[in-house]
Order: sequence, then C-alpha cells, then structure tokens
Amino acid sequence: MSSATDPWGRVDEDGTVYVRTSDGERVVGSWQAGAPEEALAYFKRKYDALVTEIGLLEQRVRTTDLQPAQAQQSIDRLREAVADAHAVGDLDALARRLDALTELVGRRREEVKAQREQHRHEAREVKERIVAEAERIAAEETHWKNGGERLRQLVEEWKAADRIDRPTETALWKRLSSARNAFTKRRKAYFATLDDQREESRREKERLVAEAEAMSGSTDWGETAAAYRDLMRRWKTAGRASRDAEEELWARFKGAQDTFFQARSAAFAERDAEFRGNAAEKEKILAEAERLLPVKDVRQARQALRSVQERWEAAGMVPRDQRDRLEGRLRKIEETVRAAEENEWRRTNPEARARAEATVTQLRNSIDQLEKRLAKARDAGREKDVKEAGEALTARRAWLEEAERTLAEFS
Repeated sequence: MSSATDPWGRVDEDGTVYVRTSDGERVVGSWQAGAPEEALAYFKRKYDALVTEIGLLEQRVRTTDLQPAQAQQSIDRLREAVADAHAVGDLDALARRLDALTELVGRRREEVKAQREQHRHEAREVKERIVAEAERIAAEETHWKNGGERLRQLVEEWKAADRIDRPTETALWKRLSSARNAFTKRRKAYFATLDDQREESRREKERLVAEAEAMSGSTDWGETAAAYRDLMRRWKTAGRASRDAEEELWARFKGAQDTFFQARSAAFAERDAEFRGNAAEKEKILAEAERLLPVKDVRQARQALRSVQERWEAAGMVPRDQRDRLEGRLRKIEETVRAAEENEWRRTNPEARARAEATVTQLRNSIDQLEKRLAKARDAGREKDVKEAGEALTARRAWLEEAERTLAEFS
C-alpha cells in the first residue's frame, strides 16, 4: 500500500492513520482495505462531524436560554471527544473554539448569577413589603372583613414571590405569621367587647321603646313631637344591639312613633280642611277689598277697610302655605288706604286725626280678638295655631304702634 499525506494527517505504507496536532502526531486508526486517500477522507468526515456538533452547540449557547451548567457539560463532553478523536483535521482549532465557548459560558454564568441575585433582591423587597403591610394591618386595621381578606391575599402574594436565602425567608415568614396571629387576637378581643356594648345598647333601647310606647296616644302635638325627636336623637347615639334585637326593638319604636304621628296628621288634616274654608272666605273678602283701589273717597275706603278687617279676623286661620300670600294682599290694600289717608290728613287735620283714632281703635280691637284666640290655642295645646296667632299679633301690634305714632302727631 502506498502512503498518502494531508496538512492535518497521513497514512503510512502499512495503513496506519495519523493526525497532526500541536503536541505532535498520534495514531487515530488503521486502514487496510482501499486506497490511502479513502482512509483520509473517512477520518476527515469524522472531523467534520465534530465540527458540526461544536457549531450546533455554539448556536445553542448564543441564541437560546441554555443553562450554563448544561452548556458546560456539553463542552466538557466535546472536549474529551476532540482530545480522543479518531479523526483527521485541525483538532487544535476545535479545542480553541471550545475554549472560546467556555469563556462565553463563563460570562453567561456570571450574568445568570447576577440576575439571580437581582431576582433574590427584588423578591426580598417584595416579601419585606408584604410583611410590613401585614404588620400595619395587625396594628391598625379596624375593618375586620377587609383586613382578614387582605391578609389572605398577602399570603398568596408571598407564595407567588421568588424564594430568597433561607435565614431571611424564615425570619420574614415568622413576622408574617405573627402579624396574622396578632390581627386574629385583636379581632376576637374587639368582638368580645362588642358583645358587651351590644347588650348595653339593647338595654338602653328597651328604655327608649318604653318611653315611645307610653306617649304614643298623646294629643299634645307640639310637645310630644319634640319629645319623639329627642328620643330619635338618643336612639341614634345608643349604639347597635344584636341584629335580631335591633330589628325587633326598632319595629316597636317606629310603631309607637307612627301611631302618634298618624293621629297628629289626621287632626291636622281635619284642621286644615277647616282652614281651607277660611281661606276661601278670605279670598272673597280680598276680592271685595281690592275694588276699593285706587282710593277715591278716603273716608268711605277707611270705613270699608274696617269692615274688611273685622270680617277678615272673624274668618279665622288659614293653611300655612296660603297665609303669606293672603296676608300680603291685605297688607297691600291697607298700605294703599293708609297712604291715601296720610295725603288726606295733610289737607284736613281734624279728619286725619279722626281716622287715626279709628285706626288705633280698630287695631286694638283686632289685637284683643287675636289675644283671645291665642289664649284659646295655648289652652288647647295647638302649637301651630299658637304660632300663627302670635305672628298675626306681631303684625297688628306693629301697625298699632305706627297708628299710635300717627295719632300722637295730632297732639
């Protein structure tokens, strides 16, 4: 057999195949059948297979998230394969490529380590935040349902977070557990105290219900209505009893109020029906009085107005929602007649004096009637009537004061 040579290997005459390396030649195989060139081609193909395998590993390392430890295992395996390779080629170049790949994997390992440390740092911050919030809830939260739910969420957030070094993990978990236990103890203590408060509230509301039921039949509308308002104020400040007791006591309390206020409404409805009739009568009186305007004959207008005022007072009280409108129309008529009288007085003092005297007399009579009506309303306990008569008296007294000043000017 003749010999054959290649830049990276040779086949001698007896068929032994050699590869050339930086350390010198070494035997990689023997070839007895065929030409020496076929032997070199065969062992070059084995070299090409190593090149392909190393190229694939380089691609995986550079383009995928292959873990450094796994990559290093593959490098070590290939390094052994290259060192013992039965192949012909630049095995030193393959070793250098593996060296470069080892450096790359080393840098990747440092990056992964740095990332892992960053993740651990971030995870520690997350868990420290979780523990801090849990401890705040344990110390401050008074909305027990929300607090308990949030603590459960914090535990789930803890489980979802990355793990950190064992000593820190253990210490933080102990703080989280202590916070949960402290919240539970504080909640139990609160509800134990709340039971005592609810019992005291129940006793207080029992007393309020008894007072409400005792005066539900009263016909002293004003004073009793004020008393019920005071009871409601005390009810609101008495706190809450247990749910069943609260509902039962409130039903009794409200029932007593409804009994009184329904009776009062019925009485007021009856009174208002009477007052509406009075309002209709005063509408007729006003329609007649307004025909006096504009004033042409002051004496006649004054006499007619006195008649209007007497009939007006005799007509009685009107509903509150109509009182201001009706009184306003009457005042306009009275003011117009009074202005006409003043003009007449400037022309004829004796007549003006007589009219002033008549006005004073008429107003005094009106005031006498109103005072009697006020006294009757007070005796009957009709607070609304008392108020309305008092307002009418205030107006008449003001008019009387003005009329008396006018009369005094004639002296």
